[in-house]
Amino acid sequence: MRTAEILNVLRLEIALDLRQRAAWGGMLLYVVSAVYVCHLAVKSGLGTATWNALFWIILLFAAFNALSRSFQREDAGRQLYLHTLVDPRNLVLARTLYNAVTMVVLSLLSLLFYSLFLGSDVLAKADLAQFLLAVVLGGVGFAAVLTLISAIAARAGNGIGLMAILGFPIVLPMLLALLRASKLALDGVAWSVTSTYFGGLVLLDVITVTLAWLLFPYLWRD
Repeated sequence: MRTAEILNVLRLEIALDLRQRAAWGGMLLYVVSAVYVCHLAVKSGLGTATWNALFWIILLFAAFNALSRSFQREDAGRQLYLHTLVDPRNLVLARTLYNAVTMVVLSLLSLLFYSLFLGSDVLAKADLAQFLLAVVLGGVGFAAVLTLISAIAARAGNGIGLMAILGFPIVLPMLLALLRASKLALDGVAWSVTSTYFGGLVLLDVITVTLAWLLFPYLWRD
């Protein structure tokens, strides 16, 4: 692993996003629109479990919308050019890191808009630090899984459709763990109880990144 290569890929990703600023605007518009529709549909208030589940559903589809472009915006020529310049493991680590930062920012912004539109009463009795930790780990987990799925879908030549087919079954166990951990955090349960769930989330994130690091070179070679 070469830090210089990872930093160069990160600079490339930032430069591409600065050229395509509409992509960030589209992601934010998607989140705000989804939250606002939920606000119009449910005006009488939500219970804790429903509030939590709806938040993660919105965030899940926002992640698919945001990360589907990870390997979709490159033609065969650019892929070949990157293959000659960057080690595939450094490439996938850099893009996973960039997508993780993107998803953490998007997750926190989603929580802000969600609290403004659907109310923050649920957060009054919650352990806010634990809930924010769940949001951050969820964003990182979604980024790690969907970056690898995006690479597989792009190499198979059927990006969006295949990503949806492959992504949801793989993300589902992580989503269920996030729902449980965040629900306990909203209930104000002590860290001694929730630490098992958060430890499981960290383990899932580490396993996913490790698998991407191990498998991506074979995928990139083909």
